Amino acid sequence: MTSELSKAYYFISDIHLGLEGAEREKKKESSLVKLLYSLKNKDCELFIVGDLYDFWFEYRRVYQKGFYRTLTALNDLVISGVKIHYLIGNHDFMHRDFFENEIGVELYDDGGFFTLNGTKFFIAHGDGLVQNDLGYRILKKVLRNKFVQELYSWLHPDIGIKIASGTSKSSREYTTGKDYGEADGLLSAAQQKIEEGAEYVIFGHLHQRQNIKYKNGRYINLGSWLEKPCYGIFHENNFQIVDWE
Repeated sequence: MTSELSKAYYFISDIHLGLEGAEREKKKESSLVKLLYSLKNKDCELFIVGDLYDFWFEYRRVYQKGFYRTLTALNDLVISGVKIHYLIGNHDFMHRDFFENEIGVELYDDGGFFTLNGTKFFIAHGDGLVQNDLGYRILKKVLRNKFVQELYSWLHPDIGIKIASGTSKSSREYTTGKDYGEADGLLSAAQQKIEEGAEYVIFGHLHQRQNIKYKNGRYINLGSWLEKPCYGIFHENNFQIVDWE
């Protein structure tokens, strides 16, 4: 009989496919695809904690060019029995139903609580949770507004994706250069979730790996793939971040 604790949970965040030059992106995608296929047929689930692409805007009948191997690998994982959760990030400008209907991925507009092997997690990309970042929270409400997204979708894809790419670059520079003050805003948000009962809080967004104990919980930031590919794994009540290749 398989023990409940034998199930493994994998976490990746901030891959930002499409950000850099063609050769670097080809290498990064190859590394990602290799990781995804290493999970095939395992007793596991995968959490994509936002920003798989450097930008994603999904039209009704068009999805953007490139990185089809990643999409195929995700679908193959689902077919093999691996459940995939995708928590929307700040570079995920608009998802309709492609990931859900064509690939079989479960999408979440916001973060939430999950119970994994009897352990309570709060998992979110992390954007909009920093208390002293009112400007971004307002912008997020505008960008996620369904009416605004519908209007934007009337732009020709070549134009719409070009604008989204530029906006994505600005968003990344804003996140990287933002001075949040002496306190780490996401750490404060994580501490609040631990106060609410989470044993682990998993964020991405800041592109900085962190593993911080707070009271009876632990805050994990997954970092990003922009410097070194990595993944988080929770298995047999232990969480660690592992360098990939």
